Amino acid sequence: MSHTKNIILNHQEIQHKIKRIAYQIYESNVYEEDIILAGIENNGYILAKKLKQTLEKISDLNPILCKVTIDKKQPLSEIKTSLKAEEYTNKSVVLVDDVLNSGSTLIYGVKHFLDVPLKQFKTAVLVNRNHKKFPVKADFKGISLSTSLHEHVEIILSGKQHEAYLE
Repeated sequence: MSHTKNIILNHQEIQHKIKRIAYQIYESNVYEEDIILAGIENNGYILAKKLKQTLEKISDLNPILCKVTIDKKQPLSEIKTSLKAEEYTNKSVVLVDDVLNSGSTLIYGVKHFLDVPLKQFKTAVLVNRNHKKFPVKADFKGISLSTSLHEHVEIILSGKQHEAYLE
């Protein structure tokens, strides 16, 4: 069986989606001083860094990065964050990942942050695949795709050329 690589977002489109998501985050946090961008390790964290850079250009918000480490194969194991709980207590938090597929990674990430009082909690993804097993949604999304379960979305955010493709 041959795999074909269909580009769903090119570099310029990804940059546009990141900027649009950043504006949406700003609009929903316009009265905040600080906002926590909690990126799920690897691509979610890279996306959170890109959102931070854009937010710093377009707003007077102080975006604070937080790396979230979740074992995607065993999401019930301990979740680690680069910030201590008191650093995001009573703050506005956006949990960021690259792709929302079944929702398991996001739901366990959400569960972790609900152990402390928050001012507001939202989620952001670049690609929403609409295959949710859990009642979690992306508040901010770059693109929604209706895909089959055997298809795979790959997002490349490292390096100079970013792209998202379906195989």
